[in-house]
Amino acid sequence: MSDPTIPTPYSPALVEPKWRARWAERGTNEAALDTAARPFYALMMFPYPSAEGLHVGNLFAFTGSDISARYHRLLGHDVFQPLGYDAFGIHSENYALKVGAHPMELTPKNVANFQRQLERAGLMVDWRQRVDTSRPDYYKWTQWVFLQLYKQGLAYKKAAAVNWCPTDMTVLANEQVEGGLCERCGTAVEQRFLEQWFFRISAYAERLLNNLEWLDWSPITKSAQKNWIGRSEGAELSFRVGGHEDRVTVFTTRPDTIFGATYLVLAPEHPLVATLTTDAQRDAVRGYQDATTKQDLIARKSSKDKTGVFTGAYAVNPATGANIPIWIADYVLMQYGTGAIMAVPGHDERDFEFAQRFELPIVRVVAGPDDAADTPLGDAAYTDDEHGRLVNSGAFDGQLVADAKLSVTEWLTAGGHGSKVVNFRLHDWCISRQRYWGPPIPIIYCDACGTVPVPESQLPVELPFIPDFKPDDSGVSPLARYEDWYRVPCPTCGAPARRETDVSDTFLDSAWYFLRYPSATRSDVAFDAERTTRWLPVDSYIGGNEHAVLHLLYSRFVTMVMKDAGHIDFEEPFTRFRAHGMIIREGAKMSKSKGNVINPDVYMEEWGADAFRMYLMFLGPYEEGGDFRDQGISGVRRFLDRLWASVRDASTTGAPDANVVRQLHRTIKKVGEDTASLSYNTAIAAMMECLNHVRSGDRPVHREEVLPLVQLVSAYAPHFAEECWELLGHTGSVFDAGWPTFDPSMLVDNEVDLVVQVNGKVRGKLRVAVDVTQEAAMAAAMADAGIAKFAVGEIKKVIFVPKRLLNIVV
Repeated sequence: MSDPTIPTPYSPALVEPKWRARWAERGTNEAALDTAARPFYALMMFPYPSAEGLHVGNLFAFTGSDISARYHRLLGHDVFQPLGYDAFGIHSENYALKVGAHPMELTPKNVANFQRQLERAGLMVDWRQRVDTSRPDYYKWTQWVFLQLYKQGLAYKKAAAVNWCPTDMTVLANEQVEGGLCERCGTAVEQRFLEQWFFRISAYAERLLNNLEWLDWSPITKSAQKNWIGRSEGAELSFRVGGHEDRVTVFTTRPDTIFGATYLVLAPEHPLVATLTTDAQRDAVRGYQDATTKQDLIARKSSKDKTGVFTGAYAVNPATGANIPIWIADYVLMQYGTGAIMAVPGHDERDFEFAQRFELPIVRVVAGPDDAADTPLGDAAYTDDEHGRLVNSGAFDGQLVADAKLSVTEWLTAGGHGSKVVNFRLHDWCISRQRYWGPPIPIIYCDACGTVPVPESQLPVELPFIPDFKPDDSGVSPLARYEDWYRVPCPTCGAPARRETDVSDTFLDSAWYFLRYPSATRSDVAFDAERTTRWLPVDSYIGGNEHAVLHLLYSRFVTMVMKDAGHIDFEEPFTRFRAHGMIIREGAKMSKSKGNVINPDVYMEEWGADAFRMYLMFLGPYEEGGDFRDQGISGVRRFLDRLWASVRDASTTGAPDANVVRQLHRTIKKVGEDTASLSYNTAIAAMMECLNHVRSGDRPVHREEVLPLVQLVSAYAPHFAEECWELLGHTGSVFDAGWPTFDPSMLVDNEVDLVVQVNGKVRGKLRVAVDVTQEAAMAAAMADAGIAKFAVGEIKKVIFVPKRLLNIVV
């Protein structure tokens, strides 16, 4: 097979551009979107195109997804693997503000740079179907998705408490606040009340939770979703307020403890606070409410310092008839339950601390096996529900907590004081953003007609180019400063009206992009019905753990809404999801300040894209990540160089070595199993071990010994494998050749190493059949000159241990 025209060393600089050009020319990576017989939709989370360019973490994620996609293609699937850009949002806008550029001009440049880098990485992407969320031909359909939710009563506007970053001057989601600070700029976050658009995702909470039972997702991802949805069974209880017609309704998961409720707590923003507060307490309550607005919602939930103010009002405990004080405190939030709680300090740590701080009564109503009704609680609440029984609870004394939850609820319900309910931690999705760089929300306000959705025929509502896009502290979008844009006629009556000036959350852009990919070139529909039926739901979705909750939750919600509206026939978007790990460098998290950020361009230039791809996958388990150390990549490159030399010099003379062939079959099985389970590092190790067998002792290499190795390595090092495949005499793509098969009978080792001793001393080792007889083993030993020279004279005894030992006594 040797050819003098073939370059002696492997040269990625020559090989990789050649094959990328050939793939584009032949349409190798393009899926047959309308005719695929065995469709397999492989999806990776799309990146936002930062000005810094492709990050090594991006390439780590994309390479792992690409290997899986290529593997399924080799198995015979028609694989569709698209990629695009999550190009709207605050990251791009803030960078544009920082460098004095306009995001509408800067973002396309960033996209072009990402495109260059991604193409160089050799991903099997169908670039015909690329999407860019900041282009009107994409966000036209994002606005259409909004309108579908609006039609179904799932989009609404209301005033709500939100996290506000005074530096970024926009609303932040809860997950964007860390320790009371904005995750992006580190500014202390405040609470504001703003008119915001919401999606009623809470209406889908039970469905979102139940479907997790059958999805093929990793347990850690399912657990994160379950915790975020937060289903809890309990009761809504009604407390009459002295001197008022109003009642305070609370949600509790512990109705059994109502006999120990010694005070109520309302959220500072609860609508009844103003009504219930007495004149004597009004100034104190208002001052506390003002102070609360300086905190973000996350800090309020997690704060260990208990603060609060008495309203001056009292409620009646429906179980005891006692008057109990009504307080406000920042640890109670309007977003959870009813915005009010009954406080049982004897059996809730948070309530216990609050009661101690303000010297409020603490009553035991649950006792442990060794406690009596009058056993002091000491310095902590008693919270052992599993072994507790009720005390000081009237007719319910002695009941176990589990039984009392139901019986007390039924008793209160019969008395008109409550009802059994299921509650969820999941809040409705706030999609309003008071920024510029995002899709305008397609709503018009008319004095005569009210809130009017933009007709679908008038989409997209294009984002105008405005020179002054910097946000301010007014809580109003920069678009509100441009009358020429927002003053429009009402679509219904034609009277002067105004557009909504908020833009939508970038989570909405990414909540449906997987539906758009197969139909990205269609301008008349958001997604083609036939293609959607053929390709969706997504067969394999790979992405980061940081998106394992909200992005996945929002995508699932939108999919369910689309199904309910009759647009699609499935309700879960991702059949299988796996989260990849994180790359660190030299033991530390990568950051610009540490100067340890990896630029993929530099490494692909020096080592080649394929060697870089394989090294990233060799760092550690894909779902855990690994530590990038510069010296490690040379080992992977040596493997490729040795395999290249083996292919280049392979011979067709004679037959392949039986032992090498046996190792090949073991390797095919191992690499197939590991690739399927995303265990890429061990698959690469198996290929390296196999190559060591092939080249053991610098023996001549047979063509049939390396051909399967080229097929195995193709998903990992695609340019390299294509070139090797061509060197081996093939004209088509290696990715059309299929995954090599193994013979199960070849996995059983039919030979063993037999240690040979003469007079108890080891004199050699023989490779013999596993079922070799003593006579045959003796014949082989005496035929070996290195052993026979010690076995001179009369043989007095032979000790034979099958598969292990032959001892010749002379």
